[in-house]
Amino acid sequence: MSTHLVSPQFLSEVQTLVNGTVPSSDNSSIDTGLVAWNKLKIILDESTTASAVFTNAIVSTYSLVYTNSSVAYIGGVLNLNGDIHFVPCVADRGQKISSAGVVSTYSLVYTNASAAYVGGVLSPNGDIHFVPYAANRGQKIDINGVVSTYSLVYTNSSGAYSGGVLAPNGDIHFVPLNSNRGQKIDINGVVSTYSLVYTVASAYTGGVVAPNGDIHFVPVSANRGQKISSAGVVSTYSLVYTVTDGGYEGGILSPNGDIHFIPYSANRGQKISSAGVVSTYSLVYTKSGAYSGGVVAPNGDIHFVPFFAAIGQKIDSSGTVSTYSLAYTAAAGAFSGGILTSTGDIHFVPAAAAVGQKISTLSGFDFKNLALSSFFNKF
Repeated sequence: MSTHLVSPQFLSEVQTLVNGTVPSSDNSSIDTGLVAWNKLKIILDESTTASAVFTNAIVSTYSLVYTNSSVAYIGGVLNLNGDIHFVPCVADRGQKISSAGVVSTYSLVYTNASAAYVGGVLSPNGDIHFVPYAANRGQKIDINGVVSTYSLVYTNSSGAYSGGVLAPNGDIHFVPLNSNRGQKIDINGVVSTYSLVYTVASAYTGGVVAPNGDIHFVPVSANRGQKISSAGVVSTYSLVYTVTDGGYEGGILSPNGDIHFIPYSANRGQKISSAGVVSTYSLVYTKSGAYSGGVVAPNGDIHFVPFFAAIGQKIDSSGTVSTYSLAYTAAAGAFSGGILTSTGDIHFVPAAAAVGQKISTLSGFDFKNLALSSFFNKF
């Protein structure tokens, strides 16, 4: 790792900002509104400056304990103790990576060979909730690693929800894919449903909390956007570009406050500015089923997670789109969703992949506050 004559004083000052700017209550909690975003933005800006002085990221692979060619896991969540949990889709067991990089599996209470869960969310109390796709019950892992299930109000064997988001008031919202109603879990664990303005088959996958606290659903085949305000009001808005057979899967909040939809089969990128303006931009690489989910790196780059893509693709903090080589690709759908760790590494979540894949950013800093933030730590 090269520091290019950066002074120890500079490194110390930046590390202090990275570690200490956001109070612990903002790391994984309900404070996901504009105040929390402004605090987190300081970390993003400082880490972008710091990361620029280090060597380029390195892509590598590592061994997994369990794999499944029929989409083992989709999406992942970083736990408060530093463990990365993959969310079980077809997998019949859980799989996690410790903060020391040790991969292990654990027993689940409920599994579904038809695809149980897609994506997960870290709750304010440290529980990780899996988002029910074809599952007929909820499943969560508490901070001590205990797995349990709970009753849902609404289920759909055709794929009810796909991905979830933590709202500013602590509610966990499941993102409606084929569901005709919304479903959420409040901070006390109470499950309830609510009306949506727009529903359609394969409507949305994944969601993003905007700096103002609005939750935006990411359109797969929906022909309009849909969001929930911080006051709980559901509304729709016009999109610039739509695809009827799978436009985008998952989204990510960029350091400047823009929400980027991750291109699945879309032939262009699409984003929503912090002012609510929707626009599109050119991509370098497109393919049917190219990417699924995205991760923001400590230097501000947004990495798309390769599903059928043969190459990586990212957007830097200036908005420039570029591609890079991957260590592993799979024609059958390699990875879906990704996780930023406190070390600044990005892990892709193995769907049909036979190995794990990560991007080491070599930043040299501890990014726990950034990695655990509700703006990013979910699919």
